[in-house]
Amino acid sequence: MTLSRKTRHPIPALALLLCLTLLLGACERPEIHRDRFLAFGTLVELNIYTADRELAARASESVRADLDYMHRAWHAWEPGPMGRTNELLATGLPFSANPSVLPLILDAQRLHEASEGLFNPAMGALFALWGFQSDDPRGPPPQPEQIRAILEQMPSMADIEIDGIRMRSHNPAVRLDLGAYAKGYGIREAMTHLRDMGVENAILNAGGDLIAIGRPGNRPWRIGVRNPDGNGVLASIEIKGDEAIFTSGDYERYYLHEGERYHHILDPRTGQPARGTRSVTVIHSDAAEADAASTALFIAGPEDWPRIAAGLGIDKVMLIDDNGLAHMTPAMERRVKFEGSAPEIRITPLP
Repeated sequence: MTLSRKTRHPIPALALLLCLTLLLGACERPEIHRDRFLAFGTLVELNIYTADRELAARASESVRADLDYMHRAWHAWEPGPMGRTNELLATGLPFSANPSVLPLILDAQRLHEASEGLFNPAMGALFALWGFQSDDPRGPPPQPEQIRAILEQMPSMADIEIDGIRMRSHNPAVRLDLGAYAKGYGIREAMTHLRDMGVENAILNAGGDLIAIGRPGNRPWRIGVRNPDGNGVLASIEIKGDEAIFTSGDYERYYLHEGERYHHILDPRTGQPARGTRSVTVIHSDAAEADAASTALFIAGPEDWPRIAAGLGIDKVMLIDDNGLAHMTPAMERRVKFEGSAPEIRITPLP
């Protein structure tokens, strides 16, 4: 016996609507979800490539919260865990390290040694003396005798003794300022959190310094490297897989005094703004190490950067010197595409 059309059971309207909703949801195509906000004193842009709008929204809120917390915890000249740590280090007595700053200090000690002391965040007093522990540095530059007084005390990351969670400084002149490192550490940790949330393709850009994972569809992430002269983009780089790209330049934070420009990248050997370099760009798998390395290589300058890069394990480097010459490792040359007329290039293998 066959059923007539009148006796067949129709699909309920609610079930039909549910089927259509699931079908449309399955057909949603991935797209780039963008968010912008301020953190670490700079504009941060987060791009997430996904078809899951809710995941992108949750991830963006998470990154905002993560970076805001880290910025407040690690700020060198506002009240917080880092400020309190500096107060306790100045006493010379042992104390229990704050868990929000201890991992950074341990990592900074390792990078200080590997960079032959060119990365030295223990010289916070020198940064303050120059006026760079300010949101609006104005100068004037300090007097030579003021600089000499700090250099004679030789504050160093090696002065900090750490035993488990106990910490002390053997040099009362140590004053930590992790500004040349905290941003890289922070965006590395934020990207790790994104991964844990299920984000597979994203790029987190903090004022031109960035970390990326995955890729937006079939094409790689592509970023521009700023021209040190301020005239647009010097070069572009395609990001391959999970990488960080960091640039240190003399155009980022500076002030003018009597016609001379004084930038914020200070040479711990002289106490003066480092000379001979306009910018350094590095590519590395670790954003925190890339951040510290770009500063150390800037200070090392055109002659010594290959040795310092080798010690830090950084094989992709581009240094633009005062004459506009682009010094590059062979691995970096293969990654950089200059926009417009290319500068004179010198390829230097690492020792």
